[in-house]
Amino acid sequence: MVQGTVQVTHGGSSRWRRRSGEYPTLTAALAVAGDGDVLSIAPGTYRENLVLHHAVTLRGPEGAAGSVRIAPLDGVALTVRASAVIQDLYLEGQDRAAPALLVEDGSPELTDLRVSTHSAAGIEVRGAGARPLVRRCTVENPAGVGIAVLDGGGGVFEECEVVAAGQNGVSVRGGGRPRLERCRIHHATGAGIGVTGEGSGLEALGCEVYEVKGAGVQIAARATARLTDCSVHRTSADGVTLDTDAVLTLAGCDIHDIPENAVDLRSRSVLTLSRTTVRRFGRNGLSVWDPGTRVDAESCEIHDSTGDYPAVWISDGATVSLDSCRVHDVPDALFVLDRGSRVDVVDSDLSQVRNTAVSVSDGATAQLDDCRIREAATGAWFRDHGSGGTLAGCTIDAVQTGVIVTKGADPTLERCTVTSPAEAGFYVSAGGRGTFTACRVTGSAGFGFHVMDGCRTTLTRCHTERCARGGYEFPEDGPTAQECSSDESAARRTDRSAAPGGAAAVGAQAGIRTVTGAQSPAVRAAQTPAPPSVPRPADETDTDRAAAARDSGEMLGQLDALVGLDSVKREVRALTDMIEVGRRRQQAGLKAASVRRHLVFTGSPGTGKTTVARLYGEILASLGVLERGHLVEVSRVDLVGEHIGSTAIRTQEAFDRARGGVLFIDEAYALAPEDSGRDFGREAIDTLVKLMEDHRDAVVVIVAGYTAEMERFLTVNPGVASRFSRTITFGDYGPGELLRIVEQQAEEHEYRLGEGTSQALLTYFTDLPKGPAFGNGRTARQTFESMVERHAGRVAQLSEPSTDELTLLFPADLPVLPALPAPC
Repeated sequence: MVQGTVQVTHGGSSRWRRRSGEYPTLTAALAVAGDGDVLSIAPGTYRENLVLHHAVTLRGPEGAAGSVRIAPLDGVALTVRASAVIQDLYLEGQDRAAPALLVEDGSPELTDLRVSTHSAAGIEVRGAGARPLVRRCTVENPAGVGIAVLDGGGGVFEECEVVAAGQNGVSVRGGGRPRLERCRIHHATGAGIGVTGEGSGLEALGCEVYEVKGAGVQIAARATARLTDCSVHRTSADGVTLDTDAVLTLAGCDIHDIPENAVDLRSRSVLTLSRTTVRRFGRNGLSVWDPGTRVDAESCEIHDSTGDYPAVWISDGATVSLDSCRVHDVPDALFVLDRGSRVDVVDSDLSQVRNTAVSVSDGATAQLDDCRIREAATGAWFRDHGSGGTLAGCTIDAVQTGVIVTKGADPTLERCTVTSPAEAGFYVSAGGRGTFTACRVTGSAGFGFHVMDGCRTTLTRCHTERCARGGYEFPEDGPTAQECSSDESAARRTDRSAAPGGAAAVGAQAGIRTVTGAQSPAVRAAQTPAPPSVPRPADETDTDRAAAARDSGEMLGQLDALVGLDSVKREVRALTDMIEVGRRRQQAGLKAASVRRHLVFTGSPGTGKTTVARLYGEILASLGVLERGHLVEVSRVDLVGEHIGSTAIRTQEAFDRARGGVLFIDEAYALAPEDSGRDFGREAIDTLVKLMEDHRDAVVVIVAGYTAEMERFLTVNPGVASRFSRTITFGDYGPGELLRIVEQQAEEHEYRLGEGTSQALLTYFTDLPKGPAFGNGRTARQTFESMVERHAGRVAQLSEPSTDELTLLFPADLPVLPALPAPC
C-alpha cells in the first residue's frame, strides 16, 4: 500500500489560524497543525517517525481498521508529548532499542490502535507527566515488552489486549503507576504482569492473564499492586510471585490451572486476599517463606491440588492468617515448619485431605479457633520439640487419627471434639507432651486418648464415648489426668481394680484421678493381650491359647492355598514356627532366641509378594506379635518429598500408619537410584532405618522389588542389610501353576473349563513370551478375564443359552498370543 494524503482541518475559530488542506506526508501536516486541529489520514503506509507536540486529533478512516500503517524503518513510530487524540491507526516498529508508541507527556486519548511490532516495547509510557487514556488497543510484540509504564508514568488502560510479548506482557517500574480495566494479557514469554521497584504500583480490575511462559503476576522490590476480580491461569511457572518487600492485594480473584505454586511469597512480602479462589495447582496453593513475609486471607478457597504438595506451605519464619476460608481436596492442607513460622486460622474448613490437615514441625506454631477438619488421614500433627500452638473449639471428623503429638511437641487443645476416627482420637508418643482441656472423643474405632510411655501429657475434664478399644490408654507412669470421664462400664473397671495394688491404686500413684465410668491405665492394660516377649498372665486359659493357635492355623492355611510358592511357604512357616516356639519358651520361663521379623521379598511382578505380605501380617497378629496385622503398601512417591525435610515427615507418617502391622515398600530400590546425586530417597532410607531400630516391635517392614535391584538396595546404607532377617525369593510361575490360577479363577466365578481347554491353556502359557512385561499371576488372571470376554461375545448371540453354554470356556475363548518381535 502506498502512502496517501493527510487532510488537516482547523478546529479553532480564528480565520488567520486556519490551516485546512491536504498534505503529502504526516510530518508536513503535523508541522502546520496546532491544538484542536484534526488530521484525517488516507489509507496507506507511512514510513515516518511521528512526534505530536500539540493537542491534535490524529485518525484513520473510520471502520477501516489497519488501513493506515505507521511503519518507519527504525526508531519510534509515534511519540506523543501532548494531550492529543489518536484513533484507528496501525503502528509497526522494528527497533529493538525503542518502543513503537511512546507517550512522554500529557493525557492523550489512544483508541482502537493496533500495535504489531518487533520493538523494545509495544506501548511505552514514560515520565511523571504522562497519563494516557488507552482504550481498546491491541499490542503484539514477540520481540519485547507489550506495555511498559516507567519513570513515574501512569494512565488508564481500558479493554486493551496484549496478544503476544517476547518479555513481560505489562511491565511497570521506576515509579510507574498505571490502572488496567478489563484487559487481557496472554502469550507472554516473561511475566504476564510485572511490577518492580520502590514507588511502582499497579491497579487491575476485571483483567485476565493466561497462557504465559513464566509467572502470571510478578511483584518485586518494594512495589505494590491491587488486583480486583481478576483471573490468572495456565502459566508455565508460578501463578503469582512476590519478592523483597512486595505488597499485593487480591480481591475476588481466581487463580487456577497453575503447574507450579499458585502464589509464592518471599523476603518480607505481604499479601492480602479476600473472596479469592486458588484451585488446580501443581505445587503449593500458597507458598510463604522468610521472616516478615505474611499472608492475610479472608473468605478464600484453596482446593483441587493436582500435585503431591501441601496446599499452604509456611516456612523460615513466615506467617499466614486464614479467616473464614476453605481448603479441600488437597494432599496436605497446612504445613508449618521452622521456628518463628506461624499459622492463625479462624472459623475455617479443612476437608478431603489425603494426608495431614495441619502439620507443625521444627519449632513452628499453629493457632486454630473454631475450625472444622474432616475427611483427612490426620487432623493435626505436632511433630517435634518446640512445635506447638493452640487448637480451641475445633471439630475433627472422619479421620484416621484426630491429633498426633510426637517428639517433644507441646500444643494446647481446648474444647476440641474428635468424631469417628478410624484409629485414636488423640495420640501422643515419642516424648510428646500436650495439654488437653475439655476435649472429647466420640465413636473411635481405636482408643479415645492413647498416650505412650514417657509422654508428660496433661488431661483435664476430657470425655470419651463409644471408643472401640477403650477411652484411655496410658502407661503406669504416664500423663496427669483430672476429672476425665468415659461411657465405659464402671462395673468392669471396679472388678479389675478390686485387689490391692490394682487399677485404682496404680491410677492414684500416676496422678490419674479416676471418676465414675473412667477407665484407668491399668484396666486398659489388663484387657490387652500381652505380647509374646512378656509371659502370659497366670489367668490365661487353655481356651485362649487354642483360639490363638486356631487363628494362626487358619492364616497359614490361606498361605498354603496359594498356587506354587513352595519355597516362600517354607520360609514363612520357618519364621512363624520360631516365633511360636519362642513364645512358648518364654511362657515356660526359658530364654527365647531373638527373631528379626523384617523381610526382603525379591522377584518379578505378579508373583504374590503383596499377597504373602498381607498374610504374614495377619499371621503375626494371630500369634500376638503384632497388634493389628494390617498392611500399609507404599512406594517411592509416598515417601519422598520435594522439599528439604518433607521426606522424613512423609516416611514417619507412613511408618505411623503401619504401626501395629506391616509396612510394605514396593520397588524399594527406587529410593536409591544409581544416578541419585542429591536425591531425597536416601533421606527416606535413613529415616526408615532409625524408625525400625526405635520401634522394632511395633512395625514389620517388608521391602520388595526385582532381585538384582534389591541386592543393590541393601548396600546403600550400612544399617539396611542388618535390619532385615532374611531374603525370600519369589520365582516365576510355570505353565502348570498359571493353569491352576486360571482354574481357581474359573471356580470362584462359577465357570468351568470345557474339553481340551486345560491342555490349550498349558500350551498357551508355554508359548507365551516371558519378557519384561510378563506378569506371572497377573497374566493368568488377565488371561481368564479375556476368556470370559470372548465367551460373552460368543454366547450373547444365542437366543436361549443352556447352563453349560453359560459356564463352559473352550480353547476358542483363549486370547491370541502376542506376536514375537521380528528378528533384526
